[in-house]
Amino acid sequence: MIPETSHPGRWWHAIDDGRIQCDLCPRDCRLHEGQRGACFVRKMEGGAMVLTTYGRSSGFCIDPIEKKPLNHFYPGTSVFSFGTAGCNLACKFCQNWDISKSKDMDRLMDSAQPGEIARSAASMGCRSVAYTYNDPVIFAEYAIDTALACREAGLKNVAVTAGYIHAEARREFYAVMDAANVDLKGFTDEFYVKYCGARLQPVLDTLVYLKKETDVWLEITTLLIPTLNDSDAEIQALAAWVMRELGPEVPLHFSAFHPDYKLRDLPATPAATLSRARRLALAAGLHYVYTGNVHDTEGDTTFCPSCGRPLIVRDWYEIPEYRLTDQGACPHCGTAIAGRFEHFHAPFGARRIPVTLHSANNGS
Repeated sequence: MIPETSHPGRWWHAIDDGRIQCDLCPRDCRLHEGQRGACFVRKMEGGAMVLTTYGRSSGFCIDPIEKKPLNHFYPGTSVFSFGTAGCNLACKFCQNWDISKSKDMDRLMDSAQPGEIARSAASMGCRSVAYTYNDPVIFAEYAIDTALACREAGLKNVAVTAGYIHAEARREFYAVMDAANVDLKGFTDEFYVKYCGARLQPVLDTLVYLKKETDVWLEITTLLIPTLNDSDAEIQALAAWVMRELGPEVPLHFSAFHPDYKLRDLPATPAATLSRARRLALAAGLHYVYTGNVHDTEGDTTFCPSCGRPLIVRDWYEIPEYRLTDQGACPHCGTAIAGRFEHFHAPFGARRIPVTLHSANNGS
């Protein structure tokens, strides 16, 4: 186990009764001395906010960028991925609950300072670094410092997040990110309250902010859960909102749920549900709609929105066919495909490579 350390936290203020209020996310946790927030990793210590997971990780791994999922952000490249522990949502269907819901710091078995992560990712040939597995919002200080070090090393930064964050912290956090995949858990406030312990509007605010006020490349993922958020009406409402507020070029991923955590009594999402959702979203006018967690080559493939030709054919995380120009255009009709593209090398493929950094062994 890596010993717990206290790193000065940001985004908080003192209140009159001796407590402090966390201003990082809309939970607005009010803490007494020694008390932790709902995320478990932010704590009042010595009258101030501290982050208890700075420099500590539940593990490091090299993944294909498509696993985040990001299909339009340097396809075929590798991404150095890591997370910590805890979460500021309380999703009953969490697919990474052993990490995100953990209050067991024994899970934080690896450690690395920001500079070491950047050096390691660059030396291993990664194009980017992803803050993922649990929500990077709650370890924003660590993520921001690491992102700055990665930028100095020529790496891109990717946030995989639920987007539940206040405006001031949001500006600072996304100022150092190059891409984000935001989990849009459902499209009713009732769903968010009952199954996530949160509210819908702050997430929508984050999506609009990312699209309209930043240069961050944005993709969205919605986990479809049978009987809870998979009706035609809700999918159509979600797709119509994305079309209206964000535009047709933001990729939307529909992903399959499997029974886990506190929702073990529901069945896994049928592949047909994802295909139906994809058809509805395409009918709403969205250009790039994908399916995930199922084997569906058509649902994984990027098609030209103008001529309909397949441009990036995916088989799970493999890319057997890639036809985009280096500038990211369709070679058949010249239509520019939304995203971040460069010369396509041999793809990284479906490998998942666990990594142990040196400081985890030497205690530095």
